[in-house]
Amino acid sequence: MKKWNLIIDVAKCHDCNNCFLSCKDEFFENDFAPFSAAQPRHGQRWININRVERGQYPKVDVAYLPVPCMHCDEAPCIKKSKDGAVYKREDGIVLIDPEKAKDQKNIVETCPYDVIWWNAEMALPQKCTFCVHLLETGWAQPRCVQACPTGAMRVYFIEDSVMQKVKKSESLEVYMPQYNTVPRVYYQNLYRYTKCFIAGSVALKDSDECAEGAKVTLRKGSKKAADEAMTNNYGDFRIDDLEKESGKYRLVIEYPGHKKKELSVELKTSVNLGTIFL
Repeated sequence: MKKWNLIIDVAKCHDCNNCFLSCKDEFFENDFAPFSAAQPRHGQRWININRVERGQYPKVDVAYLPVPCMHCDEAPCIKKSKDGAVYKREDGIVLIDPEKAKDQKNIVETCPYDVIWWNAEMALPQKCTFCVHLLETGWAQPRCVQACPTGAMRVYFIEDSVMQKVKKSESLEVYMPQYNTVPRVYYQNLYRYTKCFIAGSVALKDSDECAEGAKVTLRKGSKKAADEAMTNNYGDFRIDDLEKESGKYRLVIEYPGHKKKELSVELKTSVNLGTIFL
């Protein structure tokens, strides 16, 4: 049967917080029985936005990662709750029953993504509901998706087999796959948050001009090229989507009429090599 899936493009998120604000507007002081109790004014973010800064001045990259409930198919919160307090609907949405979950604070600690919050006043764990109360009345998407001004968020209500084809065709990934929770939230351009890059500029020493169109090849050991890039009209290049703490690389720079140049780079985190003169 068809199930709900959320896709988030990290490259399109600019930390405007419209998703968070629309969620707060929808759920603050509003009970939507039997799906959820009212969200408190302060202390909870049913969709949080994580931030990471990569590189060094002047080549700095900032990425934002919206993190709602992942609505996992293998949700730890379901397995560790009592009396069916957390359950998964046939359409893929995971919900916390606001009656059965009372006093079960342990549910908060079960989530590896830290997206379940404790409402001390109500003695209740709470989280994103995928705006299921709206979907039940014919809405095509949750409030956060509707409010996103850059199109960084979208939903698919499709069969799992079709979703797997979408995942492959759009190069979608899940966040923290090592948890094996089988999330129904997928990310595009996740490398902007989880991976690192090597960047720099290439210039010609004899003329002090930018080396536009220089070929930059990244190699690891004797293996074939890990990646390649061409410098732009400012002589800048960036090779991204590299694993952190991945060790030593050889950076080879080639430009017509100039001697090939090689550099050794120890990659721990994103690095700006500055200006490299040929």
